[in-house]
Amino acid sequence: MSELFDAIDALVASRAPLPSPAERRRLRHAHGLTLDEVATALRVRRATVSGWEAGRTEPRPPERDAYARLLRQLAELYPADAADTGGLAGPAGATDAEGPEGAAGTGRAHAGGPEAAAGTGPTHAGGPKGAAYRGADTAPGSSGVPAPAATAVAAGRRTASTPRPADGHGAAAESDTVVSPDSAAAPAPAPVPRTAPAPESAAPRRPGAPAPASRATGVPRPAGGAPRSPVPGSGAATRPGVKREARSAPGADPYAHGPLLVIDAGEDRKVTGYGVGGLVVDVPAKSLPSLVEWTLAEARLGAARLHGSGKDADPLLVLTGAACRRYGLPATLSQEERLAGRLPDGHKVLGQLDRADWRLTKRGFGPWARIYRPAQGGRRQCVQLCLPSWGALDPRSWRHAAELEPAELARVLGTYARRVMTPRGSTAVTGLELMTALNPPTRASEPDADGRRHKEHRPGSLGEDPVGCAPCEAPDGHPLLAGLPRFHQRGPDEMLFEEAYDWARELTDDECMRRHLVGIDVNLAFGAAANGAVVGLAAPPVHVTDPEFDPALPGSWLVDLSHVDLSHVLVARQWRRLAGELLPSPFTPSGERPAGPAWYATPTVAYAVELGYEVAPLEAWVRHDKGRFLDPWYKRLRDAYVGTMADLGVAEKLPPERFLSAMDGCKERDPELAIVLDAVKSTVKGGIGKLRERARGGGWKPGQAWPALARPTWRPDIRAAVISRARVNMHRKMLALAAATGRYPVAVLSDCAVYAADGPSPLDVLPYDADGKTVPGGFRLGVSPGMVKHEGTRTTLWAEEVREKYGTNLNLARYIKTGEVTAHDDGE
Repeated sequence: MSELFDAIDALVASRAPLPSPAERRRLRHAHGLTLDEVATALRVRRATVSGWEAGRTEPRPPERDAYARLLRQLAELYPADAADTGGLAGPAGATDAEGPEGAAGTGRAHAGGPEAAAGTGPTHAGGPKGAAYRGADTAPGSSGVPAPAATAVAAGRRTASTPRPADGHGAAAESDTVVSPDSAAAPAPAPVPRTAPAPESAAPRRPGAPAPASRATGVPRPAGGAPRSPVPGSGAATRPGVKREARSAPGADPYAHGPLLVIDAGEDRKVTGYGVGGLVVDVPAKSLPSLVEWTLAEARLGAARLHGSGKDADPLLVLTGAACRRYGLPATLSQEERLAGRLPDGHKVLGQLDRADWRLTKRGFGPWARIYRPAQGGRRQCVQLCLPSWGALDPRSWRHAAELEPAELARVLGTYARRVMTPRGSTAVTGLELMTALNPPTRASEPDADGRRHKEHRPGSLGEDPVGCAPCEAPDGHPLLAGLPRFHQRGPDEMLFEEAYDWARELTDDECMRRHLVGIDVNLAFGAAANGAVVGLAAPPVHVTDPEFDPALPGSWLVDLSHVDLSHVLVARQWRRLAGELLPSPFTPSGERPAGPAWYATPTVAYAVELGYEVAPLEAWVRHDKGRFLDPWYKRLRDAYVGTMADLGVAEKLPPERFLSAMDGCKERDPELAIVLDAVKSTVKGGIGKLRERARGGGWKPGQAWPALARPTWRPDIRAAVISRARVNMHRKMLALAAATGRYPVAVLSDCAVYAADGPSPLDVLPYDADGKTVPGGFRLGVSPGMVKHEGTRTTLWAEEVREKYGTNLNLARYIKTGEVTAHDDGE
């Protein structure tokens, strides 16, 4: 009979209603659980649990029964009628041994401190203006610190404590603990135990997953749940005997809550901010001007400068569609507003900002808006807004990030901000801003006779003033070309045309007999090309006639390279005979042999000399003020790329077979980190492209200046040098592979080359010996920038079919990844 009763109980439980989605989230937050922990315990994907809490989907058996059991146990621990409505935090004792930095191997724990954004420095668990994070019996940012230190975090006075492990740069540092004046006499609060905690070995955290959520509130409450009286006009409260912590208090970390918050609003109009490391903050602001005020005065958002002579990053607020409506903004822009890229003048929110003495940049209130007041006393007052529902996060760079839940979006943007920088707009804009942030144009001078310091030019930078380009470097429509006839088409002898490869040829009879076409793709090709590139700096170019070519001098050279014969070239210091007609020319993007004099960047001409041929330039525009301006930029983005790949399970220096195995499905292991990876790659490519930003807008006419020309970072010569190096690097590796194996590419598109092979693997193209070595100077499999990965494999039969349908000039490299050809390929 007992078996029948058990069956009846199981049947009733399987149909019992589950708590509402909001209650499910409340219970998880109340126990300090992350989505990853719940997903691991239930053996489902993280996105599945997120969908249950958002109400998009409902759990099904057998996971439904286990999920219901979890919710029932949590509801017994945290009943709704006694819930702390001011803030939901994990119980004392809920710690995260890994934290957001755990994937990088630092071994430090975090609970929403600045490390979640910057990766260095001490962490804090205090909410805005001293609001305490409840529920941690170890101090954030350290290991093994007892509960009293965690209890003292909210008081606002910093003292040196035990040393913490070396930071990300290997330098040892001290942890700073904020101690209350009466903390020495205060007893440690008794930890609230969890029920049946899962051992770490049974529920490992996904690489890069956020720490268990902590919650800082606008009105922190004592353990009993009764609210304390808030300070008028602020989102913080005082505690008996403890002064309210001010943002400018000595020792206070102004960026304790990281670089950004994702702001969301519920149906009850309650506004919540989601930050890095699982931070959750109640936002007390009732209007957009008060939200900006609260952000600067209390939220403790921002990021430290990336260079000692640079500027700290302004706080970023990401407003969801619900938050837009809460603050009087449209959830989406109308067609007219999208075309204009901004709210129309006269909108009520713009009036609110104006009455509160807040200003907007000339760009207005668009998907990326900057709200500021003029700096006072050297202190910036600026907040940046990102509105994903307005199209701020381009899906070409950010995939489906705009559709993520607020906490997930905070993780994506926070990881990007920590590894790259706080987004300043599109990934292209951020890539350009990163160059300046890492290599500022000015610095403080040495003290003068009066002991004062002044701003001066920083050697190695581009300076504060824009530098004019050479006529050959100017794009069509530039003011330098205003004297040309209206419909004049400039040729290669008038215009510098350094672009990436777009070349393809027909397969030979031998290649048609091979079964597969294998595509290999260079990792971060333009980033690798920027590394070590010597470019012009702050001085304008100098015109020279009949110059002697100097490979160490950046500039543009008018020279005839039509005599370079690829069938007889110098490879590895030996003259080699090759099938030159099977290789693209290294001097033109189309791969065709140049027909006469043309303008080239220094790396292109230097490669002709490397191949064993003499060059005799006719004239040149050269830059004697030179340096490796892009090196810090490359290193920052390289570390971001390699670190994110490591979190996805692809480490450096893996043997070829293990590397290919690790790459297989790596983006599915953590879809959110896959978004970060794509954004990093777009930052590299977009930042280089932004160096020659073209005119935009219907009101512009050829010959007129456009706003981008006023930037010191508008430098078409630097863009040309990087692209030239990328194309030459590609050709050098193809040449080395051809000389060693007799294999030639059948198509090349930018950083992707396609080869015919007997098997479907890159190992069927790239020869590796028993020691794991391949052709010197050729392609190598690996995750580092400049090395290659598998782009895709198709059959030669597929190639014949698509070329028969779309034409023989189809570039197979464009479609090797998916095999889908959606339109006629005209080579443009």
